[in-house]
Amino acid sequence: MKYLSTIITAATIAMLSPTAAFAHDDATLDKVTTPNGGQLRMAGIYHIELVLAKSDSKTAKENPVIVYVTDHANNKVASQGMKASVTLFGAGKKATAELKPDGDNRLKGVASYTPTPDLKAVVSLTGTDGKTVQARFTPLAPPPAAHGSHAH
Repeated sequence: MKYLSTIITAATIAMLSPTAAFAHDDATLDKVTTPNGGQLRMAGIYHIELVLAKSDSKTAKENPVIVYVTDHANNKVASQGMKASVTLFGAGKKATAELKPDGDNRLKGVASYTPTPDLKAVVSLTGTDGKTVQARFTPLAPPPAAHGSHAH
């Protein structure tokens, strides 16, 4: 009986835990249609959507970098007072950009990067509470294949 009560207590804690209720892995977030066409990641108390330029350019050039911030219920979080930066890795180069508040829940900057499918990005965001969170992205990678489209 004690064993059963331990299991019930553990299950109750798991159900009531906010991290258990709202945790999403990257594969799940990659299936979400985002409001701005970017890639979505969880970072602490935020959802961060990274939007990069999509082009056929094979050389690095100045392109916009935009980040949208929402909470886990997809409500906009005001970007005023936030600080953010992005580091981009691709085509054998590294680029960084400071992102500044740019209306509602948006931060914007410019970086010199080549928009290729192998591009990786790390966004660091400091909220108005002074806490810094990070999220890693593969923003231009092709979307994952549907489950039914591959052989087992």
